[in-house]
Amino acid sequence: MKALCIVDAEKSEVRDVEPMTMGPDDVVVQVSYVGFCGSDLNTYMGKNPLVQLPRIPGHEASGFIIEKGANVSADLKIGQSVILWPYSACGHCSSCRAGRYNACRYNETLGVQRDGALREKMVIRADCVVPNDSLSPKRQVLVEPLSVGFHAAARGRTQAGETVVVLGCGMIGVGAIMGAAARGARVIAVDTSTDKEAIAKLAGASEFLSLSGEELVKKVNELTDDNGANVVIEAVGLPITFTTAVDIACFCGRVVYVGYSKAPVTYETKFFNLKELDIMGSRNAMREDFDAVIAALLKMGDDMDKLITKTFPMDEAADVLPYWEKNKNDVLKLVVEL
Repeated sequence: MKALCIVDAEKSEVRDVEPMTMGPDDVVVQVSYVGFCGSDLNTYMGKNPLVQLPRIPGHEASGFIIEKGANVSADLKIGQSVILWPYSACGHCSSCRAGRYNACRYNETLGVQRDGALREKMVIRADCVVPNDSLSPKRQVLVEPLSVGFHAAARGRTQAGETVVVLGCGMIGVGAIMGAAARGARVIAVDTSTDKEAIAKLAGASEFLSLSGEELVKKVNELTDDNGANVVIEAVGLPITFTTAVDIACFCGRVVYVGYSKAPVTYETKFFNLKELDIMGSRNAMREDFDAVIAALLKMGDDMDKLITKTFPMDEAADVLPYWEKNKNDVLKLVVEL
């Protein structure tokens, strides 16, 4: 069976791997499409501390059920179109006991802590497939990455009529824009690349700013009658965007960090107190976020295809991450067709 494997830093190859063994609670999925995430690029570049190499990437995947274990519900049928649910949950840690399985302490995401779906056939627990017939298999790979941004918008308790600033217009940021707009918020999208403006506005942003630091703070204040943003969603992962998020939040606003900084961040912590901010992390997604994304994509119609930058065949899968590394500013989503 063919699979893409990240063998070492800056080295990936399509190789033969042993088929996975199906258990009574599992299904076998014929994989149709797999999308690449920024975490896959970091793994390829040797910058992902959560990954041990070699690793098969792929946690944004779609396919069809071709076999099912003896214990699998009759609700799941052979030939059914599914999106893979890439996370795991122990069911016992404090996160799981609180019903927040997306933040399980012992989560193992496909393609990160365990081998992923960029292979011809994937064996996965039956409760980790999400049946869907409303999107084509290629479009289904958009659901998981966008759901991470939708979850960030939900974490920020975004409400209709509020102003939300989203820092970063990569795929997660685009999901946050879509998620906030779907909740009726006014969204100001921010990215240093002006090439991201069209996608940001397609996703639902009413304004786009290509500013940073004090200039950005000043402009956001101008656009909000000197109040600042009700919600700020950070989807970049740089020290300057972490601190800017606090600066542009309004008094009693909410700051949501979905990116994470690889370097230490130094804050003026007085603003935490003076503004009485709610500062939250956001991790992965919930099943309801998947449903919300699917509904938003269906409203977008054929324009959703603009979120996919380029599609590669399986025999060129080893070229995808090198391509992304060389064309970072031009890529939103790269997909492999199996």
